[in-house]
Amino acid sequence: MLKRLIALGFYAIFWLVFFFFARLFFISLQYNSAFQETAAGFFGSFWHGLKLDISTTGYYLLIPFLVAVPSLYFNGNWYKIFIRYYTYFLIIFSAIVIVADANLYSYWGFRMDYTPMLYLKTPGEAMASVSTMKIILVFLTIILISACFIFFYNKLVDRLFGDIYRVKFLFPGILLLLILLGALIIPIRGGFGVAPINAGTVYFSNKMFLNHSAINAVWNVGTSAFTQKPTKNPYVFGDNEAATTIVDSLTVKRGIPHKVLNTNRPNVIIIVLESFSGYLIGPLGGDSLVTPNINRYTKEGILFSGFYASGTRTDKAMPAILDGYPAQPAQSVIKEPKKSQSLPSLVKILVNNGYNSAFWYGGEINFANFNSFVIGSGFQSIITKNNFDPKDYNSKWGVHDHVLFKTLIDSMKTVKEPFLKVVLTLSSHEPFDIPMDPVFKGSDNMNKYKNSVYYADRSLGTFLDWAKKTEWWKNTLVIMVADHCARVYNEMPIYSQEVFKIPMLWIGGALSEKGVRIEKLGGQIDIPITLINQMGLGGDFVFGKDLFSDISKSFAFYTFNEGFGFITDSSAVAYDQKLKQLVMKNGKTPAEAEKSGKAFLQVLFNDYLKR
Repeated sequence: MLKRLIALGFYAIFWLVFFFFARLFFISLQYNSAFQETAAGFFGSFWHGLKLDISTTGYYLLIPFLVAVPSLYFNGNWYKIFIRYYTYFLIIFSAIVIVADANLYSYWGFRMDYTPMLYLKTPGEAMASVSTMKIILVFLTIILISACFIFFYNKLVDRLFGDIYRVKFLFPGILLLLILLGALIIPIRGGFGVAPINAGTVYFSNKMFLNHSAINAVWNVGTSAFTQKPTKNPYVFGDNEAATTIVDSLTVKRGIPHKVLNTNRPNVIIIVLESFSGYLIGPLGGDSLVTPNINRYTKEGILFSGFYASGTRTDKAMPAILDGYPAQPAQSVIKEPKKSQSLPSLVKILVNNGYNSAFWYGGEINFANFNSFVIGSGFQSIITKNNFDPKDYNSKWGVHDHVLFKTLIDSMKTVKEPFLKVVLTLSSHEPFDIPMDPVFKGSDNMNKYKNSVYYADRSLGTFLDWAKKTEWWKNTLVIMVADHCARVYNEMPIYSQEVFKIPMLWIGGALSEKGVRIEKLGGQIDIPITLINQMGLGGDFVFGKDLFSDISKSFAFYTFNEGFGFITDSSAVAYDQKLKQLVMKNGKTPAEAEKSGKAFLQVLFNDYLKR
């Protein structure tokens, strides 16, 4: 009996060492200036992270302790063999998680949870963001880590279990094991406190990367996988009625907007540009060489210079752009058809008013539940990767943008008006694989990203230059808007304004004003209500505001995985729900911006739960 307990004790130590290595591995791949500034940050990460390491070890010990109870009855080495293969499985599983997490963090900016697993329904598209060499390195790293720890386990721990024998005093032995099994609840839940341990428990610094480095990725994936979808609003900051009043004052719908269209029934083309970041757009203060065509067309249209993405992924952008529905921090309404199909739809409004609608995308429509969303939005025609010749599958995501726009041009040489076309590009998505010689020299991620945006801009310019020569152009509004930014550098905080600021440009013959710059702050959720107000139509887009109205407030709201950002003309804040405090605070009235942002998120999530 004592031999079993000693072996299980060393077994627990083995896992603590494993998770110590996992944190060291993560830090080595993501080495951040936060560690350079203070040695306390480095050691704090390990010390505070130990809480989740112990909790995860407790979970891993549940089955060995449970199986140890019947082992008291029998002789032989079956218990040792069981623990051995159980451990092999956990080592491989844990290695997969820690390697995937360390690589995903560069793109996502938060520690891995169950979210990436949702994309495995379409593994080809899930892997399309990663280069072949990266995939090979990831698999080799998983194999190496697994092999090393299996070797150490066999050498140092496996032999401690040895042969087991039936104990003489069964009842005391069983009672002791059951007590110890029950006692595992203490490390698993993080102690004797009223509230169980959570990821926010290990946060200890005002530098977000240090807090993230303290999280155990295996624990994070496991708990998020088995946590039920919220049935109560986790973002309640005050009285619901007061929060609703604040939101209503921000998004006031009365009043007549300033008209910028010369017709009430324009053809509408919405081009959603993959990963076009504001910091690359010349007229927004970015690099003037990356998007020459957008720069050129800015002089012919209306540029919204204070415009922000609702979230950090395309699946969060599309409900905002087409339904005026803000992104949620940890959820994605697009993944829940029952909810997404209850949203107000710009597409349905236009179709009900006689428009012919089509959605164009050169990639896999089943990725991230897009198919359900696009169908539910009311599109009459859906063009996807499957509609293109396989010989044109020259991008990991599908067909490149020049192929997409060329096919779109061919289809629009004869088109029935009025029409709505929504086009989603893809070539500027990681791994930034493009069919042209690089314009920006260098193999680093930023130069690869710039080249992909340059190529997408070139493909876009070719389409627009052709469209201007058509008969239908004089009655057409083209809305170009990014789905989200690209977080190329780890140094970019996931909550910063820079990660969310995107371009939106309106051009076309249907515009009565050109060369205009709109400074009013806004976001993707404002597109539907602004457009239908220009057309004199009605729609129940409760979270959006009219960007051409003098009555609605100037503000932008966005969410990241752990909280929200709220920007006004005088202030900008970002609130972290796990820290329960602001992680960004700029301007003269941050308290007012925080109050408005909390009210907005509270009302949003109440609405989300009701759908």
